[in-house]
Amino acid sequence: MDFKSFRTESDLLGPLSVPSDAYYGVQTQRAMDNFQISGQTLSQYPELIKAMAYVKWACAKTNFECGLLSEELKDVIIDVCKEIIQGNLWEDFPIDMIQGGAGTSVNMNANEVIANRVLEIMGKERGEYEFCSPNDHINLSQSTNDAYPTGIKLALLEMNKNLVQQVSRISAAFRERGKAFAHILKMGRTQLQDAVPMTLGQEFEAFAATLEEDIEKLNANATLFVEVNMGATAIGTGLNAPPNFAQKCAENLTEITDFPIITAPNLLEATPDTGSYVIYSSAMKRLAVKLSKICNDLRLLSSGPRTGLFEINLPPMQPGSSIMPGKVNPVIPEVVNQVCFKVIGNDLTVTFAAEAGQLQLNVMEPVLCHAIMESNRFLCNAIATLVDKCITGITANEERCKDMVLNSIGIVTALNPYIGYKNSTKIAKEALETGVSVYDLVLRDQLLTQEKLDEILDPENMLTPHNKFS
Repeated sequence: MDFKSFRTESDLLGPLSVPSDAYYGVQTQRAMDNFQISGQTLSQYPELIKAMAYVKWACAKTNFECGLLSEELKDVIIDVCKEIIQGNLWEDFPIDMIQGGAGTSVNMNANEVIANRVLEIMGKERGEYEFCSPNDHINLSQSTNDAYPTGIKLALLEMNKNLVQQVSRISAAFRERGKAFAHILKMGRTQLQDAVPMTLGQEFEAFAATLEEDIEKLNANATLFVEVNMGATAIGTGLNAPPNFAQKCAENLTEITDFPIITAPNLLEATPDTGSYVIYSSAMKRLAVKLSKICNDLRLLSSGPRTGLFEINLPPMQPGSSIMPGKVNPVIPEVVNQVCFKVIGNDLTVTFAAEAGQLQLNVMEPVLCHAIMESNRFLCNAIATLVDKCITGITANEERCKDMVLNSIGIVTALNPYIGYKNSTKIAKEALETGVSVYDLVLRDQLLTQEKLDEILDPENMLTPHNKFS
């Protein structure tokens, strides 16, 4: 049997046992006991752990510059923060991402881990906080209410880079398929009905173009995260922080993170404000809506193989049925659809959480943070899966696409400028009723010569704007 040893730490509520080998302390232990909600812990979101370490690094440097922290202690704190940023001690961030307390548990988890690691380096025992305190030294000149949201914003700035990289990948993948399919004529459709001809390449190029637009939107909305409220302390008045702490801390954050961090112009406004999260979440929702629509299209275009559109083939990934032999389903677009639904739902969570703030603080930031970070991670994973397991392996059924164009009523639209709307309607109706092709009916009624008809129906003349021939 594995017997754990414990140390006793105390806080406002009294003494509590903490595992002796843990770098976290009493307040983290209480959060573990109180919040077993999502099953997703802080240790599963290393971007936020690293961001909190950057915040504590910048604050230690600023406190030293303000004469509040010794150089020795500053240096050890910064060394520990660097350790965390490099990937150490993450297992000591075990608290649930969804919690009460407006993020106090996250802030104190960081404070306790850093303090106990500092004590270890100094040759002291964990919990000997008289030498380095989570509150008096690591949290010096700070509050959860400025440290935690600043950590969230730094994490999201980093996570946005990953998401943009994935969007760039999927856009490039669609564009490559677009070039490969540039010569394949097919029918376009509106309202699931035959419209006018296009190429399969144009369809895939459009997928690339619409997703590329979201790169700009994501980056533009993420720029709002560079404005932070460090130095606000509890509500924005800066109580217990020295003069100029806010400005100096922003400068230090800029230096150590390479993000152009600035101090919010009104810290009382910035402390409860969650507008930047709302607008960034909306950009991810927009991406999810577009991505889901594209996956719907891929599923439709590959439907069949005998009774659907069957214009493209998706790579077969797994058997599709426990009862129907030979069935293969479009499982990759399906899973991406579901991810998109989750992101859209998370955006609503962000909206409710942002609206639920009262007075000088929004206490719902933990669920807001979790929803945004989960959406970002889900989108990154889903896009990578869609690119690697679907898009790059898509092939076209060229003859099927061509046959549907030639047999379509929709090509009569291209004849409209030459034979008139009335004749076009008559031809379309008869073709639909009799099954005779539009091409044959036009020749039968001598509305155009075969030479002229072939010229009009040449793919190059149907795919771009052009002057009407008399």
